[in-house]
Amino acid sequence: MANTVEPSLSSDLLRLLRRETFVSVATVREETGTPDVHAISWVYAKDAHTIFFSADSRSRIVRNLKVNDGVVISFIANGSTYAIRGRAAVEKEEMPNIPIKLALVKCVIEEVRDVMFYGAKMVSAPAFEKIYDLEAARKLDTQVMDELKRASSG
Repeated sequence: MANTVEPSLSSDLLRLLRRETFVSVATVREETGTPDVHAISWVYAKDAHTIFFSADSRSRIVRNLKVNDGVVISFIANGSTYAIRGRAAVEKEEMPNIPIKLALVKCVIEEVRDVMFYGAKMVSAPAFEKIYDLEAARKLDTQVMDELKRASSG
């Protein structure tokens, strides 16, 4: 049902956000105070109230969150589109055991909103594929997701 609002992730959405998933992250641009949207896939839901994700340490996501902690994570699942609003903070500028400079970000969920417009449903989820060295991508994905899981267990 469109336009429902919950204070936390449902068990189904929690399950979906416990694997590498295409999401968009909206932050507030540090210079202008306007929305900034980013696509990422390294995301892991610790529980129904907390999501960890990773982004390049030099990215606008990280710079923006240092000034304004407001964030919206949106994704498509279960025939609908969801917007997760929360407060996010950079937990680590660099994650250990990762060969590139990636920040660890923790988002505390304030609301989960079904934002699909009335009378419609999504018929497929977005699909993506890595276009660089597939073995290197698989290795890096595994390392990052393992670090996100490790961070969420602490």
